[in-house]
Amino acid sequence: MPFWNTTSTTLENEQMVVNNTYKDADGNNKLTTITTTNSTGYKEVVPGDTKKIGDNPPGLKGLSYAVQKDGKITYKYDDGMGTTKQFNSIQEFSNSSIVGYDANTTKRIKDSMQKNLVAQTNDYNTKNPTTKLGPAAATDAGGTAAGGSAAKGSATATQVQQLIDNAGKYKGRKKYPEKNLKYPVNMNAKLQDCMKFQIIQYVPSKLGIGAQNTTLRTSTPALKNILATITLPMPSGGISDRNSVDWGSSQLNPVEAAFADTAMAMIAGGGEAGANAAGKNLQAATANKDVTTALIAIKASEAAVGGTGLLSRVAGLAVDSSLELLFNGPSLREFSFSFKMTPRSKKEAEMVRSIIRTFKQAMSVKRSQSVLLLKAPHTFRISYITSTQDHPYLNRFKECALTNCSVNYTPDGQYMSYDDSSPDGRSMTAYELSLSFNELEPIFDDDYDDGKDDASGPFTNIGY
Repeated sequence: MPFWNTTSTTLENEQMVVNNTYKDADGNNKLTTITTTNSTGYKEVVPGDTKKIGDNPPGLKGLSYAVQKDGKITYKYDDGMGTTKQFNSIQEFSNSSIVGYDANTTKRIKDSMQKNLVAQTNDYNTKNPTTKLGPAAATDAGGTAAGGSAAKGSATATQVQQLIDNAGKYKGRKKYPEKNLKYPVNMNAKLQDCMKFQIIQYVPSKLGIGAQNTTLRTSTPALKNILATITLPMPSGGISDRNSVDWGSSQLNPVEAAFADTAMAMIAGGGEAGANAAGKNLQAATANKDVTTALIAIKASEAAVGGTGLLSRVAGLAVDSSLELLFNGPSLREFSFSFKMTPRSKKEAEMVRSIIRTFKQAMSVKRSQSVLLLKAPHTFRISYITSTQDHPYLNRFKECALTNCSVNYTPDGQYMSYDDSSPDGRSMTAYELSLSFNELEPIFDDDYDDGKDDASGPFTNIGY
């Protein structure tokens, strides 16, 4: 799966490669200080980590990486017991029977490598302002791409980057007064299954602009990125998910197929190849001259009178349209949850009000400090929790946008309030909170990667 920067760094079959964008004139990668046979110069994947992979909780102590001259990244692991091994890919490392390597280890390595490579690139760019790495070319004093010039009125990479940087400056709440909200207030997540909603600031993919053009949307955001966490009981009305893929029927009759074949031959091989393909198609079409002549006559008649279905009326026939179901692309999942909250005390009434307000404010559009722009709302990490861990028997979620938040202040059919001794007024006896979410990204096969090869098992969780 591609990550960090899709135009510069890719991960295929768990082999990370930093591509030609980062190579010098001699073909050597600019991020490297090491050769394939050199064992020095490795950097820690998690600097200062004190836990090894097999520890509880697990860590990545002893795992280090190096960018080779050819752009490939290798790894070295010291298990702390006198054994050090070198690996050419994350896949090779995961297959090496390291004690404690589990479903989350690969994801932790990818998350850490994301930060390391970005930091390494930024460090290089700071020291080498005229030969910056990444798809955004280095700029000269005039703000144009090195070795070229910018057209009048066009935006340079620097100007676009400034626009992106300014997107972080918006009017509205950046911190919430309570970072941990839960209902009921005395709920114990160790004893009761529940749902957790983590609010995080939305980060766009940036479409190849800058050194960090692709957002790595991990399932476990860093603590510093979590604006608030809301914990609620399991939703009422049932729990379900629906994974779908967009397939659609498509027709291609022999005439259209012949034209397509001719066009593809011409594009791939030039005019001569197209002419040869056209000749073969014509010969095939006229193999049964009587049928071809009759079809041409009927189609011409349809065109003359502006009608259709003449072939079916005359002979009860139809042209073979080669109907086939074809893959169109992935689909995004939607989720809806409903929670009924009945506060029993002043403290719980205040908590319910805070939960409703926090959901509403987090999903609201942010006004940029620029009058021309609006900033996307915050997004959410959702998880089902059992015994303080992700529930292995329920589905997981990717990062979600809250698209609808509905509150019914009279879920029992009529207005009812009670005196909770609050100076602010009387609390509703019950609230019904309905939330609708859309995932930001589709589900892919490799999202189910649990660090094991295809032959291993059994599966330890349902996944997405």
